[in-house]
Amino acid sequence: MKATRRTFLTAAGAVAVAAVSQRAQAQNVINDILNSPNRGNWDTQFDARASEGGRVSSTTPIMSEQTVMSTEQAIGAYSNIVGNGGWPMVPANAKLQLGVVDPSVEALRRRLMVSGDLSERAGISPAFDTYVDAALKRFQTRHGLPADGVTGRYTYAALNVTAPVRLGQLQTNLGRLREMAGELGQRYVMVNIPAASIEAVENGRVVSRHTAVVGKIDRQTPILNSKINEIIVNPYWNAPESIVRKDIIPLMRKDPNYLKNNNIRILGPDGNEVDPMTLDWSTEEAARLRFRQDPGKINAMASVKINFPNTHAVYMHDTPQQSLFAENERFHSSGCVRVQNVRDLVTWLLRGTDGWTRQRFEQTIQTGESVPVQLALPVPVYFTYVSAWSTGDGVTHFRDDIYGRDGVDELQISTL
Repeated sequence: MKATRRTFLTAAGAVAVAAVSQRAQAQNVINDILNSPNRGNWDTQFDARASEGGRVSSTTPIMSEQTVMSTEQAIGAYSNIVGNGGWPMVPANAKLQLGVVDPSVEALRRRLMVSGDLSERAGISPAFDTYVDAALKRFQTRHGLPADGVTGRYTYAALNVTAPVRLGQLQTNLGRLREMAGELGQRYVMVNIPAASIEAVENGRVVSRHTAVVGKIDRQTPILNSKINEIIVNPYWNAPESIVRKDIIPLMRKDPNYLKNNNIRILGPDGNEVDPMTLDWSTEEAARLRFRQDPGKINAMASVKINFPNTHAVYMHDTPQQSLFAENERFHSSGCVRVQNVRDLVTWLLRGTDGWTRQRFEQTIQTGESVPVQLALPVPVYFTYVSAWSTGDGVTHFRDDIYGRDGVDELQISTL
């Protein structure tokens, strides 16, 4: 019995050693491949303009006839994908990245091949090589995710939305694109809410893109069309009544110095300042008063406010919370739109307004004084809701249906 047990353990040990040796050999092989000077990558081995790839960046506006046609073609391509059984699920049981050897990489390769991000010539193997790295980054960019080549939570979620759902998303958004792709003007600004992004368009091409922060699910940024007619440098911020009730009053109950620390003054009906200590903060009597924050670095709109007439009392603006632009989920506002690199956008908007050069704009910010500027040429602005579109060359973009307006199952893949 002891001999049998010893023989079993010896055999098991041999198997274990062999397995370790095999894994080590496999890792050595993949290391040799990754370190090979002639290896190249996706861009050098596979033409990114060919059918299996396509440069994700584009100067084509989302709101254009070209995008409509490209999206129609994408619907045809995704109909074929669905007809052929869709793509495999990628097991979310490991963090996959360059250099990893894992059985899940095989499923990842198949998934990326079906969606056109990875060439079939790259083959099937458990090795996460430079081809997979470039293909995953391409996929991440198409889905509005940081192109880090790592399968984190958001990337797995996007990978595992089914092909029929993506097809339905494209079909729903095609109707929106057709509706919007009319006469938009030679110069306009487009805010795409689910993408939390902004396009400044001139003569049919995107001249600049800006990351945005838009409304929370319970305080949604509205769909609207208007014209930007005013820029306020160093704006005062007047808190909407909803924010006074939902945010400021509860904060004052916790910290009586909140208003003082944030340079917010209370103004009565006669315009005179009201002492916060004279109010009963256990009630909501303060909501009938006006809360105004002085201009400055901690102002909720920071350096600039972009105004346009609308019934929703929303606007676009700078923000002191620049770190929010780096987040995957940028749905933090109470409906207004915060703009990254807003000074570049404002400089573009001010073009044609006498005397307002970039230099004068920056100098005015430094004064700290609130200065309203009327645009000589008002610029159309469109707040839209497009969660799927194509820019051609096999490049199809998807974003979360954050407000649940697409009516397609499974689309809210990012849990807030």
